[in-house]
Amino acid sequence: MRETPLTSWHRQHQAKMMEFGGFLMPVEYDRGILAEHMSVREHLGAFDVSHMGEFEVSGADAARFLDYVVTNQPSALSVGQALYTPMCYENGGTVDDLLVYRLKSDRFMLVVNAGNIEKDWVWINRLADGWSAVTLKDRSEEIGLIALQGPDAESKLRPLTKADLASLPSYHAVPTTVAGLEGLVSRTGYTGEPGFELYVSQRDTVALWEHLLDQGALPVGLGARDTLRLEARLPLYEHELTAEITPLEAGLSPFIKWDKGDFVGKAALARQKANGLKRRSVGLRLEGGIARAGYDVVAERGAKPIGRVTSGTKSPTLGYPIALALIDTAFASVGTSLYVRIRGRDILATVVKTPFYRRSRAAAETS
Repeated sequence: MRETPLTSWHRQHQAKMMEFGGFLMPVEYDRGILAEHMSVREHLGAFDVSHMGEFEVSGADAARFLDYVVTNQPSALSVGQALYTPMCYENGGTVDDLLVYRLKSDRFMLVVNAGNIEKDWVWINRLADGWSAVTLKDRSEEIGLIALQGPDAESKLRPLTKADLASLPSYHAVPTTVAGLEGLVSRTGYTGEPGFELYVSQRDTVALWEHLLDQGALPVGLGARDTLRLEARLPLYEHELTAEITPLEAGLSPFIKWDKGDFVGKAALARQKANGLKRRSVGLRLEGGIARAGYDVVAERGAKPIGRVTSGTKSPTLGYPIALALIDTAFASVGTSLYVRIRGRDILATVVKTPFYRRSRAAAETS
């Protein structure tokens, strides 16, 4: 099992550890998932996300190549800008979902999910065959990554860097130093809160982590990371996205740029769009019980399944059970009453608008 630069720190601080994406990762620390979750919603939390993979794509044709590889349009990025995108197989199924940064006019960085590093690397290299003006480099073993998330993120990071954080827009990044350590500061995250993701050399990861904790950040594990992203309706690969689930079914159509030219999976996705979706990802609010991935969703008590839960929890912020489910489109309208089969009992659930949680503009402006 692989480790991040912070694994020893997590062990020394009695974190509960588990395997995730082939890495040994912290699930929670001594204060527990609820406290960690609410710290991010109300104040500040720090996440070890050094298990994520980073690929560098460079060369004269790098932008054109990436436009072909992913569904979004990296060629439209300005230097210092980033985007979120699915990456598809020819049949429209999802290889992965990732971030793309444009570091220079001819150099990009892809940030891929930990469990998909090897698979994605093989896939992208296969697609690069014949692209002589494209160079690929796997930098996953060189880069450490820490997410600093919460309404206090900017005020607590500001004393550690000379970067003008107030002027850094969402989905933009700037090379700078943080606590004297060279890296890349990105206004991105996976929590539904304002925050930053900090890329540094792996050898500097522990030092950066300790500086952020000294600024008041609470260490946060994978447990709260999952409840935070679910409240914000952010997909998790192998749950809302798989090789069998397309970005259209997952509700990610805004991240498909149909007019940019050909890309892998375009023909299959266009056929699916033209024929109409047979299933869709929806949000559910349950009246009791906690839905877990794989649980059946039914239209009536005792009926055959019309879909399945992809993620579920009791929302710490909202105080009631929520879930995402991939279901028959005929039952996907907001307000539809359904049931989730939990340990042999059919529990009432209602299709609701998502995200379940959205930080209010007023709260964001006063943070």
